[in-house]
Amino acid sequence: MLGVLAYFYGRFIERRNRRFDDGTTPVTSLPARTISIGNLTTGGTGKTPLVIKCAEILAGRGKRVCILTRGYGRKTKTRVLVSNGREVFANAEDAGDEPVEMAKRLGQKAVIVADAGRVSAAAWAKAEFGVSHFLLDDAFQHRQAARDVNILCIDATDPFGGGKLLPAGRLREPVAGLERADVIVITRADAVETAALEAEITKIAPAIPIFEARTKISGLRQVTASAESAPIAHKKGFAFCGIGNPNNFFSLLRRENYELAGEMPFRDHHKYTQTDAKKLEDAAKKAGASYFLTTAKDAVKLNELSFTLPVFLVEITLTLDREAEFAALL
Repeated sequence: MLGVLAYFYGRFIERRNRRFDDGTTPVTSLPARTISIGNLTTGGTGKTPLVIKCAEILAGRGKRVCILTRGYGRKTKTRVLVSNGREVFANAEDAGDEPVEMAKRLGQKAVIVADAGRVSAAAWAKAEFGVSHFLLDDAFQHRQAARDVNILCIDATDPFGGGKLLPAGRLREPVAGLERADVIVITRADAVETAALEAEITKIAPAIPIFEARTKISGLRQVTASAESAPIAHKKGFAFCGIGNPNNFFSLLRRENYELAGEMPFRDHHKYTQTDAKKLEDAAKKAGASYFLTTAKDAVKLNELSFTLPVFLVEITLTLDREAEFAALL
């Protein structure tokens, strides 16, 4: 049954893309240089750290950057100003977890707007903030907005979502869609060997430059008050997260020699409750853990919850090979 649904989904995507390709469906240019960052699959591909990296590169050149994002999972449907580039105005419930994560991480380096209508949001942001560069978050399939640079993220650990279209697999469109990219970034290149994947990509699109992105843990930051003391040396942790690919987070912790007593994945964009906190605490204490480790995306949703064990946000830094060459394309 899923195969049949995937067939019809594929036909729909094929017709949709053809209408954009032949000009039947119009494309609107935004009022500043526009860079799209997206992926071919659903779930986590390491896209958000790359959006942050691009914003940091552009801000470092003195550019006025605005990130336009849909704000997946938020309860509101109207436009939300997440950050004006000076302060954060929204919480995860109103704006989505990833926009708030980006706002907290970037501080004064970017304006961030959550709005499904990115064309109208761009016009508004240009008038309000004098934007010089737009970053379109998760917009590879959002073809109504024209872009000057189309960046595609491909996760080295699961590049093509099992090779099947939704709902049978995780592909949003056929793999051949990567030919629309101007730049391809293989994320999580530190986790697996990438030579075979690069060769596969090159067969489909030989002229597109390919870069590799690696992640490393740059530090921990305690994000919740707790009854326990914070020092964690020589103690075991308990990891949890609600992201697209939780195993990548858990594997990263192990590669960087964090001793885990246990782990608990939640669904992507999970909204935590005090019941979840209690469930985590029970599991952690039973496993002999003394503290929690979680992602920045999850940490923005824990402010109202109580924990007896300390919760640490794992701060992750993304590095790019040939970064100067990549930056020159933005």
